[in-house]
Amino acid sequence: MDWTLVPDSGPRLENLVACHLLKWVHMQQDTQGRDISLHYFRDTDGREVDFIVAEKREPFLAVECKSSPVSVDQSLRYWKARFPNCEAWQLSSTGTKDFVTPDGIRVCHALELLGKLV
Repeated sequence: MDWTLVPDSGPRLENLVACHLLKWVHMQQDTQGRDISLHYFRDTDGREVDFIVAEKREPFLAVECKSSPVSVDQSLRYWKARFPNCEAWQLSSTGTKDFVTPDGIRVCHALELLGKLV
């Protein structure tokens, strides 16, 4: 639960985002009574998305973490194509890029999403 102890930047960002998402999910459950949950996605073909937040078992937020701004993750593109109503974000811990892809995936610095979870 202490992301500051993770030595590598990629896993450290994932751990930071996981802690914030889990805290936000717990707050929504406790204060709003929402039936929401935090998940990890991996299918039989090896496609992975770091975090999926679902409400009443319906995904509404997908988050992929990258240590630096790179091209949009193919697994996240696959997820967004299968669940077009699910908000999708690709976060990085460096860089200043902030844009939305034609298929609706927001690519930006992690602080953009984390600031919205307050």
